[in-house]
Amino acid sequence: MIGFRNWFERDTPPDEVFPPGIERLLADENTDFLLAAVDSDSPPVGVCALRYRYGVWLDGLDCCLEDVFVEESARGTGLGEALVLAALARARERGAKRVELDVNDRNTPAHKLYEKLGFSSYDEDLGGHNRFMRLHL
Repeated sequence: MIGFRNWFERDTPPDEVFPPGIERLLADENTDFLLAAVDSDSPPVGVCALRYRYGVWLDGLDCCLEDVFVEESARGTGLGEALVLAALARARERGAKRVELDVNDRNTPAHKLYEKLGFSSYDEDLGGHNRFMRLHL
């Protein structure tokens, strides 16, 4: 997770926030973390978080796929795709009816991967594009 922060060329939050923050998330039954390695003898070089909540519109769990990150050394190996596919399988196991994510417009490789796997901002039922928005409080 610190590697992901560094990839964004940010220095916040500070390193010491991550261990207790990750422990808190791991203790939450509505959170899963997946780690990925290029082979069984190598350390993890990829991570993602899955966060679940009940959604009345689908009468089931929504899953937010967060913080998908693969270290530079493992990019282009298919590890990112394998990680997202494993995340989708885990969300299905948990009974999720929808998986949502946000991705930066400038992250073209991620956009291509998510579109390849069937993600879209377009919702035919509503007739338009969905936009992820936020407000920091």
